Amino acid sequence: MKQNLFQPRRRIEKRYEDAIKGIMGLMKRKLNGVSSPFVLLKTLRGIARSPTYDRLARQAAEAMATHLFTDGARSWREAALKGSKGRLIYTALRRELKGNATYWDIVERNADLIKTMPLNFAKKATKMMAENAMTGERSESKIEDIMRLWPHYTKAHARLIARTETSKAQTALTRTRSEEIGVRWYVWKTERDARVRKSHRKMDGVIVQWGDPPSPEELVHEKSYGHYDAGDIFNCRCYPRPLLNYDDVSWPHKVYYGGRIQTMTLYRFKALNGGGSL
Repeated sequence: MKQNLFQPRRRIEKRYEDAIKGIMGLMKRKLNGVSSPFVLLKTLRGIARSPTYDRLARQAAEAMATHLFTDGARSWREAALKGSKGRLIYTALRRELKGNATYWDIVERNADLIKTMPLNFAKKATKMMAENAMTGERSESKIEDIMRLWPHYTKAHARLIARTETSKAQTALTRTRSEEIGVRWYVWKTERDARVRKSHRKMDGVIVQWGDPPSPEELVHEKSYGHYDAGDIFNCRCYPRPLLNYDDVSWPHKVYYGGRIQTMTLYRFKALNGGGSL
């Protein structure tokens, strides 16, 4: 199989980040000229309840999910041409046209995340106002300090949401499609650059079973963030490459099984699958 067939397209992440920044830019216009922190808080809460803001958030979320959905479908179709599960893959992709619950879960989650941004900033502003009150300063004198945080806040949160959620969404769609055709295993893949965290470098190339993910941090004796699949944690650029055929990897190979990474022969790995095909 082509090694980077299921690798996320970063252009989708970047488009999503730009869309969120665009929404935040429109919101900023409504805050221009606000001279009181109390008016600022009222305005932010009003924006969060606005039908227009709700619509923009949903549009951005749907665009991201749709790009991932269609891009992933192309990857699966290409995989179908080269593997033994071609007919199953084509049948599953046709069935998706009738609706995909994972897709709509992604849209709802991301729309909600975008809609919480003005409320989260309101909480930050409230904290600053409380700190000012303790020092005897008037809240009105700090409105400029509060608004100076806006560009940094929106840029940082837009990047975090885009990177984390596009990665999580891709993993969710890959998992759903794998389950549809009975693919139980995937290969954990990283970007293989200096930015890959130590715990994920440990997982690079390791075969993992859907439904039995590792805690990468525990494996390298770091603080655990729980058990999760490739790409399913904050700021993660890893991705799962479904294992469709035994010869997609070389043997012996590293496999996460029984709570640890162990090197298995093809014979032993086949035994985990009842001795039959994947």
